[in-house]
Formats: sequence, C-alpha cells, structure tokens
Amino acid sequence: MDIGKIRTLSETELTSEIESARRHLYDLRFQLATRQLTDYSQISQTRRTIARLLTVQTERSLGAGSAAAGSAGGKR
Repeated sequence: MDIGKIRTLSETELTSEIESARRHLYDLRFQLATRQLTDYSQISQTRRTIARLLTVQTERSLGAGSAAAGSAGGKR
C-alpha cells in the first residue's frame, strides 16, 4: 500500500490496516519457519507497510497534539 492511499484512511481504517498487516507478517514468519514461504520479499514489504501505517498514525497524533498546544500557547 502506498503512502497516498494510507493518508486517505480514517482512524478506524488505519488501525484495522495495522492489525491486518501485523497478522500478515505473523503468517509470513510462520510460513518461513515451516518452510512454506516461497517469496521472501513479502516479509520486508510487509514490514515497510507497517512502518508507513505507523508513521501516518504518529503524524496524526503529533499533529493533533501540536495544534492544541499551539493554539493554547499562542496567547500571552
């Protein structure tokens, strides 16, 4: 999933995608351990997707926090 699509997701969809990607990574690791995995690049692709999802989630949480702090700290 590319970053453009990830940024358009709502908070609930983002959380759902993170859970889904983590489950997929778990399944891939299980397949690797049982020697059923044929495309090893899926592991790194899934890890990068999780990183993108978490990055957008962190940006949103920091953006909401800094906006509230910026408006309160702006008046003296």
